[in-house]
Amino acid sequence: MLTLLAQYGTLKAQEPARSNVFEVFTTIFRHGDALAKPDQLIEALQSMSIVWSVILLVVGLLCLFNGYRYYRLVTVLLALLIGAFVGYALGKQIGAQWIVAGCMGVLMATICFPMMKYAVAALGGITGAYVGANAWSAISQLTIGSENPITGHYWVGAIVGLVLFGMLAFVLFKLSVIFFTTVSGSTISVLGCIALLLQFPLFRDHVALSLKAHAVIIPLLVLVPAAIGLIIQETNSGNSEKDPKAA
Repeated sequence: MLTLLAQYGTLKAQEPARSNVFEVFTTIFRHGDALAKPDQLIEALQSMSIVWSVILLVVGLLCLFNGYRYYRLVTVLLALLIGAFVGYALGKQIGAQWIVAGCMGVLMATICFPMMKYAVAALGGITGAYVGANAWSAISQLTIGSENPITGHYWVGAIVGLVLFGMLAFVLFKLSVIFFTTVSGSTISVLGCIALLLQFPLFRDHVALSLKAHAVIIPLLVLVPAAIGLIIQETNSGNSEKDPKAA
């Protein structure tokens, strides 16, 4: 009995300390090319609780395959989360992270209602910047290596993605909505799935080693579901006669 208790205590001591989801996400997205930095991403996700891992997985899948149908709700929720995470990061500097996070989240969500079209454009631009930054970093590490200074200039890809997809929202509204809902849904679900697998000692080491093998692996894991979700949402939206822009 004492031996079992000792082994249990050893396993508990080896488990990473749990952090709240705000700490995890502000740590992960501190850099624009977060997906192309597997070491930092895995370390942050290991501290996420199993409850939040499951929540992220489920919410991400819903957004990935049904984001266009409920795009108003998704837009408001994403604005709320972005505002809350930014407010949390800023509020830590004055020791009032939860107050600032709540105020910023509510403010961003409220602004979305009378300015839905511009909110979609802003989210499309942010998503484009996120895709561009990670694509630049991952592809440059794959082609010229991680030691080359060009790899660190991911902000170039971010600017290109921001301008391209931000303008796209005013020209192709439906495609912009599908784009940012599939990319955000794929990212959230993949991060939730990885965090969930890292909770089990049987898979933890193998999953971590596999994902850290190269910087292009996690962006690829996000790209494939996003492409599938984009095709499914585009097909489903084509069968509907109601244009969300006119709704």
